[in-house]
Amino acid sequence: MAQSRKTLRPQVHRQLDPAAWTAAGLSPANALIVAVILISTVFAVVETEPVIYGRFGRWFERAEIAFGLLFLFEYAARLWSVAEDRGDQSALRRRLRFVSSPAALLDLFVILASLVPVLGLNASALRLVRLLRIIRLAKLGRLSKALRGLSRAISLRRYELGLTVALAMSVLIIGATGLYWIEGDLQPDKFGSVPRSLWWAVTTLTTIGYGDVYPITPAGKIVASLLAMAGIGLIALPAGIMAGATHDAMKSGGSTNEGGV
Repeated sequence: MAQSRKTLRPQVHRQLDPAAWTAAGLSPANALIVAVILISTVFAVVETEPVIYGRFGRWFERAEIAFGLLFLFEYAARLWSVAEDRGDQSALRRRLRFVSSPAALLDLFVILASLVPVLGLNASALRLVRLLRIIRLAKLGRLSKALRGLSRAISLRRYELGLTVALAMSVLIIGATGLYWIEGDLQPDKFGSVPRSLWWAVTTLTTIGYGDVYPITPAGKIVASLLAMAGIGLIALPAGIMAGATHDAMKSGGSTNEGGV
């Protein structure tokens, strides 16, 4: 029995550890988990339609319980096999580290959300949890090679992206303050304070411009025009930074994989 456990646990760990399949993509077990996540998310989205849920509510609840049991089995398998992680820590410490990790806490939340029908919560709580079940898509993050590459790209350009965010925030505050000073007395319900003006500044800077809030004075229109033009550049700037960073991250990742073959 002990011998079979020694041979089974490394195999389970290799199937569930995304790092072990970096070059080959997803393992069969993780590919199955991704499929279950996507299917369960579709169920969570569809069941928010009252007409459909009214007819098939019982089947949706049974499906959620099944999903919850599958995720519970996955969680238990990860907890058991994480003892195979590399390092000098004991098996107990590795499991404690796993249980307290953000990914494991998210897994527990998903399991509880999936088993809500068993807990017998009231209707309003059920509606809330049905929406929260959609966050199980976040579980895909640790299983996706592409998302790990994107995280690496963001890390490579974190200072440039931080500078862009700081610049955008400065432009927002300056634009909102300018419209508060120019239009505050004329349109107090829209520009009567800097926080109220920030809604207009955000929609203008992002070039969305719903048209529900707009300046009516020549000076206000000039400020709005300048902010709109600044928005074009500020939106394009992080896109260019991320494009270059993603290219560098994927290139370095590909070089690493080629070197390991």
